[in-house]
Amino acid sequence: MIEIDGSWGEGGGQVLRSSLTLSMMTVQPVHLVNIRARRPKPGLQPQHLAAVRAAATISGAEVEGGAFGSSELTFIPGAIRPGNYRFDIGTAGSTSLLLQTIYLPLALADNSSEVMFIGGTHVSWSPSFHYLNLQWLPYLRRMGLEAELELLLAGFYPQGNGQVLARITPARSLAPLNLPERGALRRIRGISAVANLDASIAERQRNRATERLRSRHKDLEIALLDLPARAKGTFLLLQAEFKRASACYVGLGALGKRAEQVADEACLWLEKFLAGTGAMDEYLADQLLLPLAFASGESKFRTAQVTPHLLTNAEVIRAFGVAEIAIEREHGREGTVRVIPTG
Repeated sequence: MIEIDGSWGEGGGQVLRSSLTLSMMTVQPVHLVNIRARRPKPGLQPQHLAAVRAAATISGAEVEGGAFGSSELTFIPGAIRPGNYRFDIGTAGSTSLLLQTIYLPLALADNSSEVMFIGGTHVSWSPSFHYLNLQWLPYLRRMGLEAELELLLAGFYPQGNGQVLARITPARSLAPLNLPERGALRRIRGISAVANLDASIAERQRNRATERLRSRHKDLEIALLDLPARAKGTFLLLQAEFKRASACYVGLGALGKRAEQVADEACLWLEKFLAGTGAMDEYLADQLLLPLAFASGESKFRTAQVTPHLLTNAEVIRAFGVAEIAIEREHGREGTVRVIPTG
């Protein structure tokens, strides 16, 4: 039984999600205490319960303590069962985080899976659908993993009700990554999108971003999208593509938030990245730790920022004994990460 203290590091839901993934991957029971101890509403909330139930469903796990508000959980996994599933969070909880909890076990199963996720697709504190599709998935494909994501309905806070269909193809092995530098900037791409709002809002977001970034590179293009959804919402995604790597940042709309503010939010993060030497954005660095822990060799990459999320995720991975992770922080923000699988 692996013992995990949910108050480690940033003390949020990531400790739970990573523990569930690692438990399924290693077929080791895990006992968690102090779940989400550092959050204003500690314990299991609907989004985290959805992750527990999804993990239990695909692995035939025995679960003790999986109730709303619970701060303790025992998860005893069985064999992974690929197939067709439907998981409804019931709130605007992130479909992306739920997908990432169960993706790796299903991706290394012996058959394909098709999974429908219902909840938030573009919400705060989580990767949006378009981030996953344009940034996360291409890196997984470099490693030999495969999946197709389809956005049927966009889901924004507070209504949620978004729908994402994931088709997961099994992979035999995972290749390591070596990205100590990013190379020259080749182009900047973006998406300015609205759902059930006037198209002029997307145009204003694009215009503001173009105005701020036009001096960065001559190859700058931001597409306009009108998303199918049951509620109103807006976002701007920006992706910088380099010779060897890429970085991606998103600004989300909110009630009372001007289109120009949404654009400024995404631009500010991208400008900070461009001013540094990181090979990948800090969000991707965190999200790749788990698959790299099961790669066929050592991985090394340079991240734009060593975040509490990254450090916490590394601590959970070490607890399961699947990889050695060395993180060298430099200049207060940037750092180099080495992942050495031990299995």
